[in-house]
Amino acid sequence: MNVILLDKVENLGAVGDLVTVKSGYGRNYLIPSGKAALATPANIKEIELRRDELEKQAAQELSNAESRAELIKGMELIIPANVTAEEKLYGSVGPVDITNGFEKVGVEISKSEIRMPDGPIQEIGEFNIDVHLHADIDVEIKIIVVPDQ
Repeated sequence: MNVILLDKVENLGAVGDLVTVKSGYGRNYLIPSGKAALATPANIKEIELRRDELEKQAAQELSNAESRAELIKGMELIIPANVTAEEKLYGSVGPVDITNGFEKVGVEISKSEIRMPDGPIQEIGEFNIDVHLHADIDVEIKIIVVPDQ
């Protein structure tokens, strides 16, 4: 399936690129989320006319992500968790807990921007996670899980 990218997509291309993707990826993700349009002759002409506008919008999104990255760069987020007498977590600390921790300090991060390649945190201690703000911007922050008082 051939599509034209309306937004930069990681590991795929930039705004205005004509790319070939698998049908399911295009139909179920790229097109419904507004990241791509079908590569019909009419759409290709329309995208070429709107190219400057789309590139300006992409640059604005990148600058917003850069300012958010500066805000959280080097941040240490302390997350209290319920623990047993042996100091083992009753559950785990996942993306929802981390976004709630960000909200408490006044930073808006969505659950989908949290990258935890090793899965949820299941013990007390310090852990490094990535926050994926843009296709070009990942910020590493430190999560400190402490016993809840």
